[in-house]
Amino acid sequence: MSRIMGKLQTVFVVMNFVLIAATIIALPIGASGRRNSAHFIFAQTENLTSWPSGWAFMLSWLSPIWTIGAFDSCVHMSEEARNSTKAVPFGILASIGSCWLFGFIIMIVLAATINPNLESVIGSKFGQPMAQIYYDAVGRNATMGLMSLLFLVQFMMGISILVAASRQAWAFSRDGALPFSTFFRLISQRFGYIPLRTVWGCAFLAAVLGLLSLIAPAAAQAVFSLAVAANNLAWGIPIFARVVWGQRKFKPGPFYLGDRFSVPIAWTAIVFLVFGIVLSMFPVGGPNPTPESMNYTVVINSAVWGGALAYYYIDARKWFTGPKITIVTEDLTEEQQIAIREEGLDVKGIEVDEVGLDKNGKDTEKATTTTEKKMG
Repeated sequence: MSRIMGKLQTVFVVMNFVLIAATIIALPIGASGRRNSAHFIFAQTENLTSWPSGWAFMLSWLSPIWTIGAFDSCVHMSEEARNSTKAVPFGILASIGSCWLFGFIIMIVLAATINPNLESVIGSKFGQPMAQIYYDAVGRNATMGLMSLLFLVQFMMGISILVAASRQAWAFSRDGALPFSTFFRLISQRFGYIPLRTVWGCAFLAAVLGLLSLIAPAAAQAVFSLAVAANNLAWGIPIFARVVWGQRKFKPGPFYLGDRFSVPIAWTAIVFLVFGIVLSMFPVGGPNPTPESMNYTVVINSAVWGGALAYYYIDARKWFTGPKITIVTEDLTEEQQIAIREEGLDVKGIEVDEVGLDKNGKDTEKATTTTEKKMG
């Protein structure tokens, strides 16, 4: 099954590029008689909100922030990847780089072919501004084809995210960090050693959350905002912890920018992630939202973050000691081994108790390698 999903991922990526190519080619040809000027494309700005123009410009950053929101998906597949220490960082950079390049090209094409009356596009009778842009440029039949392809690609990307989310959920269950971890952490041998239970668990949860789109669009939008605010928090915490407390224990991999660039880039990332979290909390339409247009991101995210903290302090802190770390101890420097012993981390190969000594009471380490796999 893992091999099949790997091949399907390739198909999904190809279909993405097919949609991009179709859009880049079809729109300029269809709108050949009414393309917008270079000034309109690159220099003109319009504020359709009641926010001041300066803050409206800042809120426009939400679009690219949403776009690159799943670039970390390959991280969650790292345990099933070959040469993951190089392949995963390359995948992240390739994802962000391709989004930047092709996204910039698509933005130029859309700006060149969109109806200059932007309010009519946003308020389209189709309920989808992209459908209106297609319709104005290529007509009804071609729009049906392009939108069908768009829906298909979105479904494929949903499967990709489901695969990544199921691996992340399994990793948490393996370490005992989720409720019902003993149920979800089992691996299915029959289906090719995949976390089948977490796949179905994530699929069921996604279906339940998807129903919110039919019941309460504002609530659904707030839940979906977890893709920005919660992800940014999840990415920012380990980066912040590493540069503030964990630098002595940090073991660089083969994909490393060196001490000169690594720490400044880390702080830049932290600032940008905090910036994204703050932006995602604001009502997009203006400072005086109605109950229907209110951005409930702060409510949903606070509930999730507060619930997670409550779960930890009420129960999990009594038994959860952190993720199970498996490393090659021979590759650690003496300073890193000392830092690990001082914190009493549960690392295979360095056996320590709570005060940083081995089981015999001596400040020593055992260089052993252990592999654990739970299958069911």
